[in-house]
Amino acid sequence: MTSNPPTARLHPPLRELPRLDTAARALALRVFAHIRHGELEIIEDGGARHRFGSMADFPVRARVHVHRSTFYRAIAGGSMNGAFSYINGDWDCPDLVSLLRIATRNLDTLERLQAAVEPLLRPLRAGREWVRRNNRGRSRENIAQHYDIGNDLFSLMLDDTMSYSSAIFERPDASLHDASVAKIDRLCRKLDLHPHDHLVEIGSGWGALAVHAAQAYGCRVTTTTISEEQHAQATERVLRAGVGDRVTVLLDDYRDLRGRFTKLVSVEMIEAIGWRSYDTFFRQCSRLLAHDGLAAIQAICQPHRTYLATRGHRTFINTHIFPGGHCPSVEAMLESAGRTGALRLINAEDITPHYPTTLAVWRDNLLRNQAQLPPRFDSRFLRTWSLYLSLCEAGFTERRITDMQLVLAKPAYRNEHLPDWPGGAEADVSPRLSGASVLLLTQEIAGAEPARH
Repeated sequence: MTSNPPTARLHPPLRELPRLDTAARALALRVFAHIRHGELEIIEDGGARHRFGSMADFPVRARVHVHRSTFYRAIAGGSMNGAFSYINGDWDCPDLVSLLRIATRNLDTLERLQAAVEPLLRPLRAGREWVRRNNRGRSRENIAQHYDIGNDLFSLMLDDTMSYSSAIFERPDASLHDASVAKIDRLCRKLDLHPHDHLVEIGSGWGALAVHAAQAYGCRVTTTTISEEQHAQATERVLRAGVGDRVTVLLDDYRDLRGRFTKLVSVEMIEAIGWRSYDTFFRQCSRLLAHDGLAAIQAICQPHRTYLATRGHRTFINTHIFPGGHCPSVEAMLESAGRTGALRLINAEDITPHYPTTLAVWRDNLLRNQAQLPPRFDSRFLRTWSLYLSLCEAGFTERRITDMQLVLAKPAYRNEHLPDWPGGAEADVSPRLSGASVLLLTQEIAGAEPARH
């Protein structure tokens, strides 16, 4: 595990604390005593040490170095405040992933702390949360804030395929490049691609899947993105690979796509469109596919009840990393697909175990190559992205979030000649099943916990 980037010690030791911080610190230390899973050590500037928890049933340990007393007030105020407290340098941790895993395992303890400190913080709170719909203009703005920050950053963090989604490590010694290609090829095989197919890709990335599909399977590909940086590099990649006659790269919103295609693929793009747009997305997928077409959707998912509870909530990631984003649940996607078109689930695979390794390599690459980053990617940016990648790695490790590959078919698709599905379990979700039965079967395929209504 690579440590976080070093930070200059600009903060004085903890001495006389403001009254609010004194109260928050006392409450926090009292609540931390209820940590049961994993061991947390807090070391304050000035020498005070506090140790909580046990590694008896969860052998994970984390050490937090507190430089400012506002740390206690921040973590009591919720995950967003805690994130910015780290970015601002109020505290450091040599192993953020372990710390976040402990936090995940002890969520009830942290929620107790927030409830206890809420009365102290209420006078400081102001304003209200606004949910903004992702129209075309706002979608472009949101995507630009992440993907258009520079190909120079992503080229140092990712492998040479520039795949920015979970890889699949089919061998213990597989490189990130090998695992990225394995993921791309697995989706192509699930789509049963052939030279006569015309594949439409919603979310080009930097063009790796489109190029692979054209080269390895001989099909035509139309791929689209609304990121100008991605569009430029994907176009260059297509020309460099010599498949310009088979691959068309568009700079269009998916809602503006026209035509009819035999196959469709979208890899970890649906998280960016916002929960209000799922019906629009699946209606367009159904409209674009031929009557016997197949679609493969790879999506970062969360449990259905968490999805319902967090719609419209502002978090560190959906405001400062992926603006406007929200992870769907498998149930939400299938409900939307069934409500808006004629797509049915025929295959599902949970590839979650591969994401922690993928994220760890990305973070190691970023920190190892930080000296090559342009000056605009300063120490504050590195702390922000180290935290973002660590949050995701901890979330997948503890299965608070999952990564699913779903294959959906139009009514006239016949599976008499289905290939051997790589990895996942097959499911025939026929129209005669009720909505509740579809959800239960989907949860069984995905290994998800049944939603409680």
